[in-house]
Amino acid sequence: MALDRISLSRFRNHRDTRLDGSARFNLLVGENGAGKTNVLEALSLFAPGRGLRRAALADIPGQDGDGSFAISAELGGGVRLGTGVRPERPGRRIVQVNGAEAPAVRLGEWLSAGWLTPAMDRLFAEGAGARRRFLDRLVLAIEPAHARHAARLEGALRERGRLLAEPAEPDPQWLEAVDLQVAEAGAAVAQARARLVDRLGSALDTLPEAPFARPALAYHPGGPVEQHALLAALTEGRRRDRAAQRTLTGPHRDELAVTMAGKDQPAAECSTGEQKAMLIAITLAHAGLLDGARPSLLLLDEVAAHLDPLRRAALFERLREGRAQVWLTGTELTPFEAIAQEAAVWRVSEGTVERI
Repeated sequence: MALDRISLSRFRNHRDTRLDGSARFNLLVGENGAGKTNVLEALSLFAPGRGLRRAALADIPGQDGDGSFAISAELGGGVRLGTGVRPERPGRRIVQVNGAEAPAVRLGEWLSAGWLTPAMDRLFAEGAGARRRFLDRLVLAIEPAHARHAARLEGALRERGRLLAEPAEPDPQWLEAVDLQVAEAGAAVAQARARLVDRLGSALDTLPEAPFARPALAYHPGGPVEQHALLAALTEGRRRDRAAQRTLTGPHRDELAVTMAGKDQPAAECSTGEQKAMLIAITLAHAGLLDGARPSLLLLDEVAAHLDPLRRAALFERLREGRAQVWLTGTELTPFEAIAQEAAVWRVSEGTVERI
């Protein structure tokens, strides 16, 4: 079991919510707007990053509070995780492990988390940046160090962009040092993405075409993936990059290409139902890659209601075969009848939670 004794304080519309007695399957049932997804968002913040909504910290606290919020949960083995914002530091997220402050990236060493939300249905129609973020989250669940490499890459690219945009010619030695940082972090990020796509592709190849559409994945790097080659490309491209005032080569330009295997059709050109089925297939295949070394969460927001009975049954069976603790939301219990007897069920209403 992953998380239990979960508390939310001043978190969106949850003023003081506690969930005890969690199980392998956990169902949150209630009307639209009741606060079900808010619970999932809180759980997603036990992973490094900005959670399933990618919300700014200022948007999370309840409207009638002091600008702070807190969430905590007990991890199997007696470890207590907590995160939130204090009123005196509204822009700084605090993370605690057993009461001691820790960097947010350390959360990935204790717990892995994945999620699927209705907003992700647009993944294949959005720009490449959305798919890079999606890919990075999948990598992070397996390789916690990826968060540190990605943060270093983002900072180095930001500094390189500042230097390129200056009116005067940048100091060559300073630019060389920044290029080295981009190459070091960029190679680590690109190689981790490539490893994940390769493993995920192999897992997907073993799946049948039905009941979920089987996607085929391809990783298209935005530059060399080896450090020395990337550094050489950055050095060679300085004049071009300075003219464009941005870095035109590197993993910040990577693309995750997804096609529907049965049709050999790009995911962006498939129907919304086919796209949803491919997202579910990717999510389930990724959950199967988790080795059990760390507890894992799988957060599925309003996923069952949009599936026919055959696909719902297949989904639940695949979830039973996995190792993750699963949290699902829905407006009614009926779609979950097949797992209701083995699940912990809560009724959510206007920011309050009651065990059924």
